[in-house]
Amino acid sequence: MAKPTLVLASQSPRRRDILSLTLLPFETISVETPEVLDPLRSIEENVTRISLEKAEAALLLRPEKENNCIILTADTIVAKGSRIYGKPAGFESAFDMLKSLQNRSHRVYTAFVLLCGNKTHTECVTTTVEFEPMTDNEIKRYLLSEKPYDKAGAYGIQDPLMACHVRRIEGCYYNVVGLPLSRVCKALKAFL
Repeated sequence: MAKPTLVLASQSPRRRDILSLTLLPFETISVETPEVLDPLRSIEENVTRISLEKAEAALLLRPEKENNCIILTADTIVAKGSRIYGKPAGFESAFDMLKSLQNRSHRVYTAFVLLCGNKTHTECVTTTVEFEPMTDNEIKRYLLSEKPYDKAGAYGIQDPLMACHVRRIEGCYYNVVGLPLSRVCKALKAFL
């Protein structure tokens, strides 16, 4: 039997770049799912459920290849305490998010799902991040130069300017960017 095709079901160029570090060949497809948070579930449960919904939606786009394709999906949520920071609605929302994340730690949760035939792997990885304080002008400069409106928490840890304000990180760096690569690679071994 031929080796299954790895398919990254994501619109994120950052996830594509991270997965390319494995040097494994893969295809990408785009899926649209609602990404609605259930207030009765934990952050880990929400992010895992959303990632699983993406995988199931991606599988519907490739039903003829169900058993010879490994679908990989991921979803990321930033949280400080019980407050969840999704993708900002615009400049003001992004500014408020970054202002409240200053000089204290927050957590980045990324859940990923591997789906191939009747085999499924789900996992949620958490990384703690702490920023150095940024002035209002530094936050505005970052937002105007990078426009991080497609990123949970309104920032990309890898972005110029933002990288200068990361005081501490505990856990997987790539998890904060959007895909916990070492955990994905470990899980993929069971599928390949």
